[in-house]
Amino acid sequence: MTDGVVTLGCRLNLAESETIRSLIAGAERRTVVVNSCAVTAEAVRQSRRAVRRLRAAHPDARLLVTGCAATIAPEDFTAMPEVDGVVANAVKLDPAAWKVRATPLPAPSARHTRAFVPVQTGCDHACTFCIIPAGRGKSLSQPVSEVLRVVEGHLASGAREVVLTGVDVTGWGADLPGAPRLGDLVAAILAAFPALPRLRLSSLDGVEIDGLLFELITGEARIMPHVHLSLQAGHDLTLKRMKRRHTRAEAVALSERLRRARPEIAIGADLIAGFPTEDAAMHAANLAIVADCGIVHGHVFPYSPRPGTPAARMPQVPPPIVRERAAEVRAAVAAMRARWLEGLIGRKREVLAERDGTGHSPEFAPYRLPEGTAPGDIVMLQPTRIREGVLE
Repeated sequence: MTDGVVTLGCRLNLAESETIRSLIAGAERRTVVVNSCAVTAEAVRQSRRAVRRLRAAHPDARLLVTGCAATIAPEDFTAMPEVDGVVANAVKLDPAAWKVRATPLPAPSARHTRAFVPVQTGCDHACTFCIIPAGRGKSLSQPVSEVLRVVEGHLASGAREVVLTGVDVTGWGADLPGAPRLGDLVAAILAAFPALPRLRLSSLDGVEIDGLLFELITGEARIMPHVHLSLQAGHDLTLKRMKRRHTRAEAVALSERLRRARPEIAIGADLIAGFPTEDAAMHAANLAIVADCGIVHGHVFPYSPRPGTPAARMPQVPPPIVRERAAEVRAAVAAMRARWLEGLIGRKREVLAERDGTGHSPEFAPYRLPEGTAPGDIVMLQPTRIREGVLE
């Protein structure tokens, strides 16, 4: 927590917290905020714990809660004695919700060397495990002109890398006139800001990667070679029960196509372990897809039922088995990641310096920086070893 805002969950929440932080700076009364997450039951518990910690640290402040957990079940938070009020996701960027008079241009925080730019929110899909549409609503895209305005503000403030975020980033544009695709937005950003050195994309739904976007990801040097896929599972029956729109074979084929076109691309993915009805064969497919897709950036979630979702009504895997399987999938990703990092030893890469003495290459590999490197600098490094999972 910095400047009175605690952020849980996704990069979209992180980006929105930057605006909230600037908004509450102009509030009539000292205000602190928990920007909550509801992606798992554990995320909701963490949000409630964050409320209690924030109240203990700021006993005299006005404490408000926003985000998905507070939007889906506001009564759970208003019942907490620590909470003074709830701000729904739909109005969380409205100055009136925080009792301020104007909306400042979101600017990159002094705490970050990259800028997160929300290009859409909400989701039009109905994955059986996901509660987020209840908290974010239908997909709403930011017009190209608004995205360019925000990016321009970040660049004017010194950002060297821009990250496009959203609940369903590849769903951008479907609700706009003419139904443009994400590739059109990316092309517009690159054309408008030729001096932008690094553009990164957050989690993508593989079935929504349009032809222009694929060409830009694989052929444009300013787009970082780091593709994080909303994969979720490695078995077709599990994917069907999740109501995902891709098959296992399609996910593997996409990963292969990306690497053939741009060999340095690093693949990341979200994977859920222990989804309802998952048997040993389905779990084995989850383990195998790590190698088949070459996943080196893995977000592995042990399944936890979210009330109100179809998956919560399906036959559940016992929690100890869920935890065991999640640990095995994480171990598979860790082994793949270790081999990938070893392959980067001795290779020169441009690294964006961050504020904790580390930085990231275009593929989002972590590097330890030479002493005295200024945050925000892009430096050329040639690592000679790996220590504690970091190249140096």
